[in-house]
Amino acid sequence: MTRANSISAIAGLAATALSFLTPSAGLAQAFPNRPVTVVVPYGAGGAGDAIIRLLATVMEKRMGQALIVESRPGGGGTVGARHVANAQPDGHTLLLGATNNFVINQYMFPKQNLDPFHAFALITKVADVPSVLYAPVALDVSTLADFIKAAKAAQGKFSYASPSVGTVPHLAVERLAQMTGAEIVHVPFKGAPPAMQALLRNDVQLYLAGWGLGRELVEAKKIRALAVASPARIPGIPLPTASESGVKGFIAGNWWGLAAPRETPPAILERLHAEVNFALQDKTIKARLNAMGFVPGGQSPQVFASEAKAEAEAWKKTIETGKLALQ
Repeated sequence: MTRANSISAIAGLAATALSFLTPSAGLAQAFPNRPVTVVVPYGAGGAGDAIIRLLATVMEKRMGQALIVESRPGGGGTVGARHVANAQPDGHTLLLGATNNFVINQYMFPKQNLDPFHAFALITKVADVPSVLYAPVALDVSTLADFIKAAKAAQGKFSYASPSVGTVPHLAVERLAQMTGAEIVHVPFKGAPPAMQALLRNDVQLYLAGWGLGRELVEAKKIRALAVASPARIPGIPLPTASESGVKGFIAGNWWGLAAPRETPPAILERLHAEVNFALQDKTIKARLNAMGFVPGGQSPQVFASEAKAEAEAWKKTIETGKLALQ
């Protein structure tokens, strides 16, 4: 082979290699080329809605396109989730789902036939909302250990509220009961406000919710906060963890994660992760999230998927042990 032919062959190989690399890089550079719709599969005005609108203040400037927040409630979050799963996998239709969408509903509501790990490409956990355990002032307890002792002594006369069957506040207390041997009766309500009102009246003796929902009531001494169900203490939440309070390993939170349709190209997923993570590092956004009792996320798609699969197995065990699945 002559020197000229050799150089020509090398150039041809380089061009061929570039042809394989360019589409992926080009996708990330060209994306987004129109507004990005973020579907929140619950009613407008909730935590997920507030989180994505907060992040949009930074993300829109960097991405050069609007983020359209679209509420699609129904089916315990399944209606909106299925809409995104069936969307074009080009990064322009995303799901901001809660814990239920990714790690609970597939076991709690098996008839819905929506496996999130096959339907979606997970991008990142956006924010975690650690659960705080609240009790009524009328109940003479001040710690989680006190509550567990009183619940065991009451022999099934204590009850707890949830905003709906199959939600984190429902299943987390079921897990708490399984871990401690306390018998506590579940009373579901239609949403968080009536559940909290029941706690205020001492109609129920326990309710799990975010710090943002109960903080003012605690400060006004209308309810008591016993512990926060997080792995470690949370800045801005002046409470011991459940583990510190005698229930080791009890962790529960209603986190929010961003996902795209399954076949979305990796380059677009990485771009979206980078944009969300940048927004989460913004000082104003971090301060707002902390004030609401949220813990910012931002982990890589690989770490998020691994953590979600591990958590899904834990919820599956809770549901199977309690025979809670709705067939």
